[in-house]
Amino acid sequence: MHAVPVKSRIGLALSGGATRGLAHIGVLKALDDHHIRPDCISGSSIGAFAAALYAFGVPIKEMRRVGQGMTPLNISKLKLSRYALFSNEELGKLILAEIGKARIEDAKIPLAIMATDIGSGEKIVLRRGEVAPAVMASSATPGIYMPVRIDGRMLMDGGIVEDVPISPLRAMGAENVIAVNLSAERKYIKPNDIIDILFNAFDIAIDENTKVQVRDADVLIEPRLSDFPRMDTSQIDALIAEGYRAAKERIKRIRAVLK
Repeated sequence: MHAVPVKSRIGLALSGGATRGLAHIGVLKALDDHHIRPDCISGSSIGAFAAALYAFGVPIKEMRRVGQGMTPLNISKLKLSRYALFSNEELGKLILAEIGKARIEDAKIPLAIMATDIGSGEKIVLRRGEVAPAVMASSATPGIYMPVRIDGRMLMDGGIVEDVPISPLRAMGAENVIAVNLSAERKYIKPNDIIDILFNAFDIAIDENTKVQVRDADVLIEPRLSDFPRMDTSQIDALIAEGYRAAKERIKRIRAVLK
């Protein structure tokens, strides 16, 4: 008798990248079009948002519709405090509108959301609990958005500790990991205000770590996004198209790895 080949488990890691994260929609569409479906998925920051919607079966077309309305004004609520300038509660409401008060452990595709305990510096991988607060925590850029309290911890942007969250997928049994890094060709802009300074400082701090982290990926997808503003959704179709192009370019490599 011939042995039946055992399908290897595929993990998909989605990085942060502010509104450039709309490129994730194109990546997901390309993988779907070529019948490559992850067995588990993880995300940091905007990647956590995309990963959560995909893990709960939200269609690609609906993800595009949601993404089109994700302007900085729509997802930010002024909330001056000793911790931040804004709250990203509106981002949580978008999650609630799509999947309700769903829990991470109930996702159709096993899901991990990366966050940082800003009080201890610990890497926190959220595998249980409500999705909306977890995504808000993972997307809470320091100094910009309010931290989110979960289980007594003050959690913030997952990109601080692992912007392309590969390690949770290995822990979930993924033998092959496809990683999507949206910051590969990042260009830093000359700051015009305090927001620009905060974002630049945050990006510079995580980029060197990311270069090391992505070495653990079996396949790396890196859309060319340096010419897209980080806080502008008006070019959503171009962002999706670039994500699709970058992923399609790696399909042969993905199939080779899976064999």
